[in-house]
Amino acid sequence: CLSLVAAALFGQGLYIKGKAVVAQVLLERAWAATVSGGEPVKPWSWADTWPVAKVEVGRLQQSAIVLHSASGQAMAFGPGHMLGTPDPGAPGLSVIAAHRDTHFRFLEHVVIGDTVRVTTGDGRTHLFRVSETRIVDAATSGLDPHGTVPRLALVTCYPFGALTEGPLRYVVLAEHVSAL
Repeated sequence: CLSLVAAALFGQGLYIKGKAVVAQVLLERAWAATVSGGEPVKPWSWADTWPVAKVEVGRLQQSAIVLHSASGQAMAFGPGHMLGTPDPGAPGLSVIAAHRDTHFRFLEHVVIGDTVRVTTGDGRTHLFRVSETRIVDAATSGLDPHGTVPRLALVTCYPFGALTEGPLRYVVLAEHVSAL
């Protein structure tokens, strides 16, 4: 009985990771259509979200398509832009969140000084430099979206590698360097 439960949990983990990979392929297509057409394109007909940005950390050779909203449904397929925070590159703190075991697994390897490249749906590219990492309680994160200068926060659950959800979040904070 115990081995059956273990096999089921292992299978569920593979399913979630497989879904994330397939979703990123469909999201890449929708992202390309969004940037070339200037209008949001849904990745599949029944999707309740659409690509709004692409985030890249060149040193780690990692990238992901960012979806409108950080709802549980959207984050099952990719990182989500937190509603109520400014778009990346706009004044204030833009917050992008994703799961630690799929799309933001690489955050544990981001270091101060790394460059984060964010391309928005209008085709503009914003460069951010990582200035700080911190571990916060999700309920009292202290992340304030208001401000006069563009900033970026990449957020995921913490600790990395944990098997259950907890109250802690790992936050990568970055300052706007330039817009291309």
